Amino acid sequence: MKATLPSPALRPPTTDERDDCCVPTGQPVPDPGASRALAGRLKALSDPTRLQLLQLVAAHPGGTACICDLTEPLGVTQPTVSHHMKLLAEAGLVTREQRGRWAHYTIQPDALAELGELVARIARSSPCSNSMADSRQAVTAS
Repeated sequence: MKATLPSPALRPPTTDERDDCCVPTGQPVPDPGASRALAGRLKALSDPTRLQLLQLVAAHPGGTACICDLTEPLGVTQPTVSHHMKLLAEAGLVTREQRGRWAHYTIQPDALAELGELVARIARSSPCSNSMADSRQAVTAS
């Protein structure tokens, strides 16, 4: 059997390539408290049902939806929706308001914007982001 070497685009970077690419940035370490809060929000979004619920609430007029409107589109029970919405509220992604017998949830755009900014900041600040993008382009071009 003949051994083959991986194509240059798929092989791990050499030590010299890593040294050129991944120079420490000197950026300050992120605040642990803020990181915990953001991690909690990301954790809340890590469940597919919660992600769908958040999208449904955001799509409603004014970014507010009654829990009674969220059960049918997903085919889940009201207690299940209530559980997931409670976790989204605890993460600060929605607020809850009781109106008679129904709970209404409103999207919190600032919390979502903060998550979007975090992801964008991470992507921009990576010292290897250009090198990784070049590698992805080389792989897709093959």
